[in-house]
Amino acid sequence: MLGAVLMAAPGIFCTAQPSCKLKPSKTILLYPEGQNSEKGLEEARGPKASNGFSKPEHTDPSCGNISYIADDARIDLYFPKKPNGQMVVVCPGGGYWIVSSWNEGVYTADWLLSQGITVCVVKYRLPNSRHEIPLTDVQNAFRYCRSHAAEWGINQIGVMGFSAGGHLAASASNLFTDDITRPDFSVLIYPVISLDKSITHKGTRENLIGSDRFWGDRDKKVDEFMQAQERHAELIEHYSLENRVTADTPQTFIVHCTDDTTVPVENSIRYYRSLVEKSVPAEMHIFPYGGHGFGFSSERFVGKGNDRFAGLRPEFESSLGRWLKSIRK
Repeated sequence: MLGAVLMAAPGIFCTAQPSCKLKPSKTILLYPEGQNSEKGLEEARGPKASNGFSKPEHTDPSCGNISYIADDARIDLYFPKKPNGQMVVVCPGGGYWIVSSWNEGVYTADWLLSQGITVCVVKYRLPNSRHEIPLTDVQNAFRYCRSHAAEWGINQIGVMGFSAGGHLAASASNLFTDDITRPDFSVLIYPVISLDKSITHKGTRENLIGSDRFWGDRDKKVDEFMQAQERHAELIEHYSLENRVTADTPQTFIVHCTDDTTVPVENSIRYYRSLVEKSVPAEMHIFPYGGHGFGFSSERFVGKGNDRFAGLRPEFESSLGRWLKSIRK
């Protein structure tokens, strides 16, 4: 068993934030019969594998961070009063150890609804070193939403992700299996992009693909050790998403802060360069301060003086709103 790695999960942590009053219009379990069944939703597919968690799911009441998501992987759907035809599948961050369901989930939905955008927040299974699991959940969310798009008046579905959720959103943007699972656009906010040790977030990397200690275990036989080394290198290359960009990668909006000490800004810079090299339309904003994990936790939610990104938030939200409007079909 590779085991989960509890590192400092990126995101805003438990600071007695008040919960948002916004509630989803509908919540759909991705695997109604659990992740040990081969069955999924009628509109989607099965779970592929189990993440192996036996502990019950837990939500921290002070900040909404959810851990040990397993059988109850789900999507929360939010419908605006005046939909504009766009939908965003939201991937909250949390180092692939927790899901930041307030800061990067419900608060995000609240802002997107104000833009007339329909929202699907994915409370995905944490990988527990089983790397394919989170992307399986996001792709099944896309399958479900695409199947209901006409009913909901949706003609464009994109993805948005934060930190490790940004890695998941970038994975969805490059490792899609068909037109159904390919996002129409991508918004990456302080994303983990690379598993290169020099710039990655260690917890994100090890929770996704396993610890370096596991892969470097020298108690294995020589041939098993060499096979493990080769497989480890393959996974690092595969999930270093600056390497996965093609001309089919969707148009992308990126936001990062220079003073982000959790996920270095070089992650976004490398990805942006790859997008430009492949002639993928891209816009990137690098702000001078704001750190990591600012999400959509404006002072309206966290209290005056508690939003370290407050001075730049209007520019961020204005730019993102303008970009989303400019690409609307």
